[in-house]
Amino acid sequence: MTSSEFIDEQVALLERTPRVVRALLDGLPESWLAERDTPNGWQPRDVVGHLISGELTDWIPRAQMIIEYGTTRPFDPFDRFEMLERDRGVPLAELIDRFAALREQSLARLSELVRTDADLERRGVHPALGDVTMRELIATWAVHDLDHVAQIYAALAGSHDSDVGPWRAYLGILLRRDQPTDTA
Repeated sequence: MTSSEFIDEQVALLERTPRVVRALLDGLPESWLAERDTPNGWQPRDVVGHLISGELTDWIPRAQMIIEYGTTRPFDPFDRFEMLERDRGVPLAELIDRFAALREQSLARLSELVRTDADLERRGVHPALGDVTMRELIATWAVHDLDHVAQIYAALAGSHDSDVGPWRAYLGILLRRDQPTDTA
């Protein structure tokens, strides 16, 4: 697969995430939005805030570091929880709008940064994982979106956990809430 095909494939998902988040969350009653995906997890607004943080300080900044520094300088650490303070009191609709605008900018910048097959094989250094390629970073970005959209669905399902009664035994999304999990 050429760099162009790979980028097009990832962008096909990445450009949809803001629309999915908007369609899913915008205008929902608070009763759907107040629950966390797991007992110590995040509410849907926290997930949107986390996605914003990724646009601001993770995906494109790390891609730029790969281009500029390669493996001579590790990525800056990513604060997975900064949204909890930063976005306190910000309406969910504003967060969704901000995420959509930032994602559009990020995808435009991605097309400037990665143009060749060689660019996809360039390496950087993750502070915990070690050497990673641009290809791995971009693929992780897309799968990260899927992970957090699933987290939103889990929180929404959790908001009606007790309402489903005995059918809970058939609803895997609710049963998974009982499993220990990493928040981000």
